[in-house]
Amino acid sequence: MPRIDSLYRYPVKGLSPERMESVVAATGKTFPNDRAWAIEQGAPQFDPDAPRHFPKVKFLMLMRDEKLAALETHFDDDTAALTIKRGGKQVSRAQLSTPIGRGIAEQFFAAYLGNALPGKPRIVTAPGFNFTDVPQKYVSLINLASVRDIERVAGMPVDPLRFRGNIHVEGLEPWIEKSWTGRTLAIGPVRATVAKQIVRCAATNVNPATAERDMRLPQLLDEAFGANLCGVYLEVIEGGRIAPGDEIRIAD
Repeated sequence: MPRIDSLYRYPVKGLSPERMESVVAATGKTFPNDRAWAIEQGAPQFDPDAPRHFPKVKFLMLMRDEKLAALETHFDDDTAALTIKRGGKQVSRAQLSTPIGRGIAEQFFAAYLGNALPGKPRIVTAPGFNFTDVPQKYVSLINLASVRDIERVAGMPVDPLRFRGNIHVEGLEPWIEKSWTGRTLAIGPVRATVAKQIVRCAATNVNPATAERDMRLPQLLDEAFGANLCGVYLEVIEGGRIAPGDEIRIAD
C-alpha cells in the first residue's frame, strides 16, 4: 500500500524546508504555517490589512535568489523566532512578530544578497494568509517514484526537495499521480481532492544541498515526459492528523 514517506512545511517562502513528525491538515487550508511569511523585494506593495496574492517574483525565492538554498532556517511557532544557519553555524536569530525582530532579519538578508536586491527587503505576513505560488489553499504531493524516473532520464541524483512539496509518497507507480485530477484521496484520516498538476519553474534547477544551478529540470520534464509537470495540488476536504507511514488510497 502506498504510504507517506515524509512531511514538510516551508514557514518562510523561499527558505529551507522543515521536516514534520506529524501534521494536522485542516479542511480548506494549507499545512499550518506553510509559507506564512515572505520577504518582499522591490517597492512595498503587500498590505497585511488587505492581503492579496502576488506573483512569486515579488518575493525572495529560489527561482532568482539561489543563494537562499545555502541557508538552513528554522521557525519556532511559539515565539515566531526565525533562526538562520550557514555551514552549521548560526548567523542570525530574529523574532518576526516584532518590528525590531523583522528589522534584524531584513538587515541580514540585505547584507547576504547585497546588490542582487532591487531595494530593501521587507518581511511580511497576514493572519490566515499563505504566500503560495497559487492563490488557492492547497497542499502539494510528490510521488518519489516519479522523481526516481526523472533521475533515470537525467542520469544524476535528483533531490525530491527541489520540488518543495508538503507530502512525499512511496509505493506508487511512476507518474500515476497524473491520472488523479478530480479524484479523492484518503491519506490516513484525511480526505483530499486532487485539484491539478503542478507546473514547475526554474527554482527546481537549484540544488538544495549546494545552492548551485546544476540542472535544467523544466526543460528536461518537457522534453522527456511531454510536459513541465511534477506533483499534484490537493484540496483538503476532510481534515485530520497525518504522519509518515499513513496509507494513501483512492477514496472515490
